[in-house]
Amino acid sequence: MTELRNIAIIAHVDHGKTTLVDALLRQSGAVREGAEMAERAMDSNDIERERGITILAKCTSVDWSSPDQGDLRINIIDTPGHADFGGEVERILDMVDGALLLVDAEEGPMPQTKFVLSKALKLGLRPIVVLNKVDRANAEPDRVLDEVFDLFAALGASDDQLDFPALYASGKEGWADESMDGPRENMSALFEKIIHHVNAPTIAEGGAAAPFRLLATTLEADPYLGRILTGRILAGTPEPAQTYQALDRNGKIIEQARITKLLAFRGLKRVPVETAGPGDIVAIAGFSKASVADTLCALGVEEPIPALPVDPPTLSITISANDSPLAGREGDKVQSRVIRERLMRQAEGDVAIRVSETANKDAFEVAGRGELQLGVLIENMRREGFELAVSRPKVLTREDENGTLLEPIEEIVVDVDDDYAGVVIEKLSMRRAELVEMKPTGGGKTRVVLHGPARALIGYHGEFLTDTRGTGVMNRSYLEHAPYKGPIDGRHNGVLISNGQGEAVPFALWNLESRGTMFISPGEKVYLGMIVGENARPEDLNVNPLKAKQLTNVRAAGKDEAVRLTPPRRLSLEQAIAYIDDDELVEVTPQSIRLRKRELEPHMRKRKAKEST
Repeated sequence: MTELRNIAIIAHVDHGKTTLVDALLRQSGAVREGAEMAERAMDSNDIERERGITILAKCTSVDWSSPDQGDLRINIIDTPGHADFGGEVERILDMVDGALLLVDAEEGPMPQTKFVLSKALKLGLRPIVVLNKVDRANAEPDRVLDEVFDLFAALGASDDQLDFPALYASGKEGWADESMDGPRENMSALFEKIIHHVNAPTIAEGGAAAPFRLLATTLEADPYLGRILTGRILAGTPEPAQTYQALDRNGKIIEQARITKLLAFRGLKRVPVETAGPGDIVAIAGFSKASVADTLCALGVEEPIPALPVDPPTLSITISANDSPLAGREGDKVQSRVIRERLMRQAEGDVAIRVSETANKDAFEVAGRGELQLGVLIENMRREGFELAVSRPKVLTREDENGTLLEPIEEIVVDVDDDYAGVVIEKLSMRRAELVEMKPTGGGKTRVVLHGPARALIGYHGEFLTDTRGTGVMNRSYLEHAPYKGPIDGRHNGVLISNGQGEAVPFALWNLESRGTMFISPGEKVYLGMIVGENARPEDLNVNPLKAKQLTNVRAAGKDEAVRLTPPRRLSLEQAIAYIDDDELVEVTPQSIRLRKRELEPHMRKRKAKEST
């Protein structure tokens, strides 16, 4: 049997993980010379390609012939870099024996670098540090290497882990070397370092002869094969058509099922195999109830494989069926029953998402790690034909044993031009964040580290980009639950609310421009209670976007000038969800994102406002 190595590539978002995997695939021969391969081949999901981020962890494998070790197979798992998808990273690290920690040679360690490295060190992995993008003009690999060492030490790395090997690389140019003066030809140095530094997979006592055991690490739904569970074989040799069982974390039998397909990773493809040995990463089809963190094993096995606890969700939104006057015109999945099935399916495969029913049976509370994760879920659903109404996000609080209210606190790291550091600190301090560190990073940039409540950042990102003229970069990661920090001011402006239903008229919008910023264009459908713009004043205002110009037989110079409108302000899905207030909803359909009041009738809004005071 071919010797194996299982590694995960971990890093902060946009430090080049997926591009590096592209280079490894090409040079190992997993992709034929001259063959077409999409850039960032591992990012196969549409949203991943559009946003340039990795959302789902994906496995590939390459074969490599080492001069002194012979032929080996390396299973490589490309993991997400964004904190919102940290649930994926945690599960993956439990399935591998080594990790490549990728760090941008210009930016240095970032919040997500700290997050993924702490998880890897806690599991006892000995990471290989790869300083990527060293070909850039502003790269400072020596400074970054010192910062990485300091981070290892700060996270309590053992002496063995502190003695990490470091390589210099450019994933884009396709080379890695042990020194900056290397030949810069290929990835051979990285392949050899993986083979010699990463241990062979851990195998349970008895090895291939022992009863089959595997911990399910990821779950996906396939239209032809049903549920597919992926994990690393701890012992035994599973075979298709054999009957096995699934145990939960407490050792209770969930189900018994016959394996319909056993799939292994070969290059970019997942191919059926007749058997697989201990240490290999495989995907299994045939189980209908087993999920992530369950143990798939031979009949008679009673002891489950221990599964790691996952950091709790920090944010929740309420998703319900769309009940606006325009409901059902663009999507074909509009019933709450269908929405419930889709959300429950998502929660099964994603341990970082939790779905629960509310008192109103047509609405569901969806809890996750952050606005991006929840935004991606809603974006996927609208592309599948769903119509939804989404509430403003709220943070998940809890009480300690003394009855003190605790809320999630995040570490906020901001890289910003020196001129804008002051306004960022001022705005975040007003939102109850506390300054922890501030230091120059060269090139007229400053790095500011703050600790602040997760709720303080809801809706702040757009304001942050405006304050920094689009040049600032803000990263955040969950730190801890701490005592409630007190009230935080919300949105300062009211909204313009339509008082009728029909199509917006240019003349009416032109007259409304003096009242504030418009969110809609002429010809767009509006309805009673729909938000059509932002008021320049703090209060909400009912307006008429349907009022056409009255025609008379009087003619005068300048009377019939063409109406010139300012382009409307268009909010993305995440911006819309962060913008709304507690008494508002975002209406999401396959083609439109609209903002509306919960209560469409003005008199109902007044009644609700009285009840809440």
